[in-house]
Amino acid sequence: MSNETPPCSEKLPYFEHYSRPDLQAISTIHELPYDHSILLENFMDPAHVPISHDRSDFYSKREDAQPLVFETIERSSRGFAGKWSKSRNPTFINFLRFEAPCALQNNHEYIDKTGRKQYVSSLFLCRPIGQGKSMVITRFGTTLKSPVMKFLPKWFFHQNICKVLEQDMGFLSSQNEILMKEMTPVGKMYINLGSCDTWVLEYRKWKDRVGHGMPYYFGHSSISLPNEPALVEQYRAGLDAGISASMPAKGGIADIYASNPINRYSRHVVHCKKCRDSVKGFGFWRNTLVGLAVLAVALAVLASRTQWKVLFLVSAALFLGGQYVCYSALNLVTTNFIRSHRRL
Repeated sequence: MSNETPPCSEKLPYFEHYSRPDLQAISTIHELPYDHSILLENFMDPAHVPISHDRSDFYSKREDAQPLVFETIERSSRGFAGKWSKSRNPTFINFLRFEAPCALQNNHEYIDKTGRKQYVSSLFLCRPIGQGKSMVITRFGTTLKSPVMKFLPKWFFHQNICKVLEQDMGFLSSQNEILMKEMTPVGKMYINLGSCDTWVLEYRKWKDRVGHGMPYYFGHSSISLPNEPALVEQYRAGLDAGISASMPAKGGIADIYASNPINRYSRHVVHCKKCRDSVKGFGFWRNTLVGLAVLAVALAVLASRTQWKVLFLVSAALFLGGQYVCYSALNLVTTNFIRSHRRL
């Protein structure tokens, strides 16, 4: 980034599906408390989706968990590419491409009942922001015309993507700790199964080949540890930390007083203008509606006629209902997801 090296647009990655005029897309950004390599691994692992994200979206179901079929069709120092499908439906083929160091995409193309070609695409732009910390820009797009995407607000889709990431976050954070503690190549700690871990194995072997150019890495059969240990950030102590760690503030907007890489406000909302604006808007209307409800109750007490009392009390009930909707939406945007387990 200097005058001596002018920009070259030909070196910018090009994602052709997102240039289609009929493609509808949702983009989000997230900061995550685990290593860049673990973040990429997670997105390369389609086998975990039915289990970890059961009922989180319109297609993930535990009953659909099954062995997968993989085929690597390209390998180079710049990454790898391949295709995969479910063993029960091998004609439903997905194409995955990893372009070093940070771009991962998964695409699916098919012909619908009308004979028109449809596209579904997932794009993950992953970058490290420190040891054990990473950031991802996600983009999900489809040419399928869905009225849901037109009428639901952006923050609703954003909170659902946050929920999906939070379902994996505890496990991946602990995996990050194990990697740094054991200081051992990944191949000696985990068994890679051909029915689900092909891309993870490809990625760690790619690290073996090119990891010498990185500050540190964990490959399948080799490692290079960081020269200096990670900087441990000190979060606020005392009253602020106590407030942010207690209910109902935990995971909510009170976290602006104490940075916390685990909570959704710090991981997503502070980086996303759409969600920041929605938090401000819901907070404003919630306070306004509470004030109007109090005013309506006061007028009902002062009113002398029964019909006026009824009108003011009904208005107060409607105002309180509206503030509850704002409160619920505010929690939806800012509060971490907690899974309730279910039996099959």
